Amino acid sequence: MNIQLLHSSFDGDGQATADQRLTCYLVDDCVAVDAGSIAIDLTDAQRESVRDIIITHPHMDHIASLPIFIDDLFASLKQPVRVHATQVVIDSLERDVFNWNVYPRFSELTNDYGPVMQYVPIPVGEEFRVAHLHVTAMAVNHIVPTVGLVVSDERTTVAFSSDTAETDELWEVLNRLPRLDALLIEASFPNDMYDLAEVTRHLTPASLDHELQKLSHNGLDILAVHLKPTYREQLIEEKKALEIPKLSVMEPGRVYTW
Repeated sequence: MNIQLLHSSFDGDGQATADQRLTCYLVDDCVAVDAGSIAIDLTDAQRESVRDIIITHPHMDHIASLPIFIDDLFASLKQPVRVHATQVVIDSLERDVFNWNVYPRFSELTNDYGPVMQYVPIPVGEEFRVAHLHVTAMAVNHIVPTVGLVVSDERTTVAFSSDTAETDELWEVLNRLPRLDALLIEASFPNDMYDLAEVTRHLTPASLDHELQKLSHNGLDILAVHLKPTYREQLIEEKKALEIPKLSVMEPGRVYTW
């Protein structure tokens, strides 16, 4: 399985930087997890191959360019872009984004080939398929209804925490897995901003350390994601200080293979 955290920021010369403001992961060049920068950062080949997008929750940094992605491809789509999400997230997207005010309701529109966007409701706690992947969603502890994900291609298994504070269901699901190759887990704010992290339902390096003690799997890669750009260097240093084996900060643009 290949996973890439897409870039979402560029310097004055147009070079991608590590300043990660929008969230979008690309799995095997064909399935996206969240869509913050999906319209900005895909290659031409990836734009032609990505037709399945899993949305974990409707915060702007996770959906920002989803409407633009569909808009850009509108005339050429020979199959709809399938947006996989829980029903509560689908309802939010229809009410707050694809509402004929912020953006057209693409789920009601067609081009010369047929529908351009299709919602696919996903269950929580039950395995479902997205393209060639087996996926399970579990509720996590965020300020809006949010799911973490377990994604498997039958050879390797990777988990995404999405945005979350302290939680138990995530770890219960992960600990039941026969194998886990990698965990992408958020750590948004530095330790001295714990109060803000708590009220917005995010983790700090210290609370990340506490949460990882609930995980029974050993030897897997643990990648910290969703670092607030303003505090990135401080967060990196605080994570290093934890001295957790195989914990590193995920690098935008790098393709990870398990």
